[in-house]
Amino acid sequence: MTNLERRCLRTTMPAPHESPSHGHHAHHAHVHPDARATRRALWVGLALTGGFAAVEALFGFMAGSLALISDAGHMVTDAASFVVALIAATVTARPPSERATYGYARAEVLAAFVNALAMLALIVWIAVEAVQRLLAPVPVTGPTVMVVAAIGLFVNLAVAFMLSRGATGINARGALLHVMGDLLGSVAALVAGAVIFWTGYMPIDPILSLVVGVLILRSTVALLKESTGVLLQSVPTHVSYAAVGRALAALPGVTGVHDLHVWQLTAERVALSAHVTLSDGSAWPRVLASAQRMLGRDFGIDHVTLQPAWHTPPPAGRVIPVSPIVGP
Repeated sequence: MTNLERRCLRTTMPAPHESPSHGHHAHHAHVHPDARATRRALWVGLALTGGFAAVEALFGFMAGSLALISDAGHMVTDAASFVVALIAATVTARPPSERATYGYARAEVLAAFVNALAMLALIVWIAVEAVQRLLAPVPVTGPTVMVVAAIGLFVNLAVAFMLSRGATGINARGALLHVMGDLLGSVAALVAGAVIFWTGYMPIDPILSLVVGVLILRSTVALLKESTGVLLQSVPTHVSYAAVGRALAALPGVTGVHDLHVWQLTAERVALSAHVTLSDGSAWPRVLASAQRMLGRDFGIDHVTLQPAWHTPPPAGRVIPVSPIVGP
């Protein structure tokens, strides 16, 4: 094996848990403080929402308010989402191993996916129950609804503030989405109680429940799409696959790029692997360094694995060919 081949082997096979362009230190420098703050915020959120959910559900059934019951349901799913998030945060902190060479960072993404599915299920249940109550109105005790909803509003505001200030990552965003749904539910229940108390108009309770469901549906679907994209190893939405291929193929000394793959390791980290065809094999160290700098600078891709080639790529259908654009 020549010296050049040894250098190629070392540079194209990075450790699974680090980026060859930034190294081990860059990958771990930000993990611990954010993780501690996230876990602390999730624990407080779990205590507040879990405790108040039981209170709100009890008074919701006593008052006959769907708005209050749906808000209590939101808080129950919140508590469940906090439990899932805390488990995921613990698993995510585990270091890479021989069985999990990339580590366990995707546990956070999986938890966000589960939380989004739970929110969708809750929205569907609220919609069905609201339609039934519009067809057959149920008496609602307005003053009780207002008092309990006001307390719930303050609880949700406190939890939302803690999560927005002290928690980071897609998993924390999933938990925050649940809390924002709760906050809107508390507002809806408060308004419904006031309208019923002053006017006696009972349909306002299921109507506002439907409005809350529609408001949080968009954010829920967005979170579901983002987490699904990571789990399916899709190209990130903010990265253009074609642009990455053209940029690599345009580097000096590169005659073509094939077998190009771009995917998400986690919600924040993007990885790339490709075969790079060279006009001169001795230029590989320079090409590799240029490619790593360009990919990190222009596309935010920090986990790069490139393999040099001095031969014609395999037949079409077995690779994804990318070639430089010819012409103006």
